[in-house]
Amino acid sequence: MRVVSLVPSLTEAVALTLPGVLVGATDWCTHPAGLDVARVGGTKYPDLDRVRALRPDLVLLNVEENRREDAESLRAAGVPVRVTYPRTVPGALTELAELLAELGAPAEPAWLRAARRAWAAPHRLAPARRAVVPVWRRPWVVLGGDTFAGDVLHRLGVINAYDRHAERYPRPNLAELRDQRPELVVLPDEPYRFSADDGPEAFPGVPCALLSGRHLTWYGPSLAEAPALLADQLSRPTLAG
Repeated sequence: MRVVSLVPSLTEAVALTLPGVLVGATDWCTHPAGLDVARVGGTKYPDLDRVRALRPDLVLLNVEENRREDAESLRAAGVPVRVTYPRTVPGALTELAELLAELGAPAEPAWLRAARRAWAAPHRLAPARRAVVPVWRRPWVVLGGDTFAGDVLHRLGVINAYDRHAERYPRPNLAELRDQRPELVVLPDEPYRFSADDGPEAFPGVPCALLSGRHLTWYGPSLAEAPALLADQLSRPTLAG
């Protein structure tokens, strides 16, 4: 089996579970450290000629990370693809187990069993706090409902102010965000790299929690440590202004 992954989460999952199966990955696939496979460009604009040249038996994609036209182009060229789309933690765990079994894993890896245990009863904010969750700036984009990251936060005691919005990634302006009067602003460091110096100043007087974007949005081995790490970061917000 020869696999090319265009999804950083799945790159890590496959590389750690089935060494030797992965033959290609994107330039953004940073885990596991020292991964030695062919690089095929970015997640949004991969070099499909390079992908095809690797003669993969399967290419891994994700609805949010990758473009539909790339999946269709690969299919048209006769390259098998698998498109993932987890929107909840249980859904991600199930998809991972099914994928790894199909790729030849004889049993669930230890990291996946650890992730199941970690998410069975994660530590939650008490009391739960109503929050806005920007994932981009210039323009502002926030986390809406029906998203994997939204489910992660829900399970940790965060009430997303935009959970029932018609769009999965609404684009309110800053005034609209402030009008929500959140008790907490959650600022992940990816895809936009919010930091203590870039983000909290837009919400004076509101506690801001800086989160690991990888642990908030990746579904793979990072799921095992995500509940404890994110819960700790959520419990130590900073106050700007």
